[in-house]
Amino acid sequence: MSQTVERAMLLLHELGEGERTLDELAAVLAVHKTTVLRLLRPMEDARMVQRDAAHRYRLGPQLFALAGLALEQRGVRAVAAPQLAALNAETGQTVHLAAYEGGEVVYIDKYDSRHPVRMYSRIGLRAPLHCAAVSKVLLADLPEAERRRVAAGIEYTPFTAHTLATPGALLAELAEVRRRGWAADRAEHESFINCVAAPVRDATGRVIAAVSVSVPDLLLTYEQVLELLPRVRETAAAVSADCGLAPT
Repeated sequence: MSQTVERAMLLLHELGEGERTLDELAAVLAVHKTTVLRLLRPMEDARMVQRDAAHRYRLGPQLFALAGLALEQRGVRAVAAPQLAALNAETGQTVHLAAYEGGEVVYIDKYDSRHPVRMYSRIGLRAPLHCAAVSKVLLADLPEAERRRVAAGIEYTPFTAHTLATPGALLAELAEVRRRGWAADRAEHESFINCVAAPVRDATGRVIAAVSVSVPDLLLTYEQVLELLPRVRETAAAVSADCGLAPT
């Protein structure tokens, strides 16, 4: 690697930690300010870095655009795969990754339970909007007006005695999901399946997917499924970090 490229990469890495003055960047490279300026000018022209009125430098919009394209090319499914596989191996239960696409919640990845009794699903299958845990996670992140529109347009098929039956009930549930940061399906879609789900967020904090674990009640009670929730949330947080979300 050439010295110029290496120095430019060091500057970008340093700016990734926060705004810096020219003097601070020169100290990082242990060079004169004029050398740093020669490196920064083409990056500034390309909008890879920006300079404010106080002459402090920060990462520029083009760098964020490239980062977004890189993640899109991999896709959240590819990014999430190692974490989902680990969760499946640890719990032995069915693990799903779902996304909200075109007004529908779709399973985009699945790791099967190692038990003979399991939830039926497949990649590409639509999840019901009013009772699946992954759907609740994804709908809860929508703007309020959009949540209300979606809730009003759902056909509230009563899959079980526990299925939410009205827009008001769903909106109240979504408000609770937003508050606590996770969702549950307590025998709402299938009478013998309990499920917990957590959100995957991108670098902006927007929910782009949901991770879930689904377990037949022949294997675990609902209370025991809730004991898996910390690992589900840890998995979702790890995928979010791989998607660029900064730790809080």
